[in-house]
Amino acid sequence: MKKLKFRAIGLVCATLFAGSAMAQQVTLRLHQFLPPQATIPAKAIIPWAQKVEKESGGKIKVQMFHAMQMGGSPAQLFDQAKDGVADITWTVLGYTPGRFVKTEVFEIPFIAPSGPNAGEITSKAVWEYVDKYAGDEFKDVKLIAVHAHGPGVFHTKQAVTGLETLRGMKIRGGTRIVNNMLVKLGATPVGMPVPAVTEA
Repeated sequence: MKKLKFRAIGLVCATLFAGSAMAQQVTLRLHQFLPPQATIPAKAIIPWAQKVEKESGGKIKVQMFHAMQMGGSPAQLFDQAKDGVADITWTVLGYTPGRFVKTEVFEIPFIAPSGPNAGEITSKAVWEYVDKYAGDEFKDVKLIAVHAHGPGVFHTKQAVTGLETLRGMKIRGGTRIVNNMLVKLGATPVGMPVPAVTEA
């Protein structure tokens, strides 16, 4: 797979392209689940789309559909790219538990390093791993990029001073692997889409 210069801090996610023959001028519909002002769209997806338009000399236009404007749920975004509902989608692989079992390895606690470059290091590792071992999970689409963030952080009103303080807490885990870890630590995983997290 050709390596592209599109990396961002976020969840383990994939940007997908269901290709078609390039004409003189083409408009690609990009569908994703966050509002445009959220970090990933504002700092990565929108600038990437603008760069595509600029570097193609205006021959490729990327039409943005934020916050599930084309319908469906975040868990359906991969299939929307595969089925041609959208030309490009950005989603979280963990939203479809058990579907990307090879790639889920990057959700295992402590797999990512800590530090200021953790997201970049992990993103590169995910890309190389998918290229070498998990390409079959993406055989129905053209994978443009994957990216990951560094280790997760607890955001709570109650201080988390040790593993014992997690017992009985309700915590959004976001993926099957993280939710399993929370259960083993005595916490209760709560299902919640990313846009709802700030209000929780």
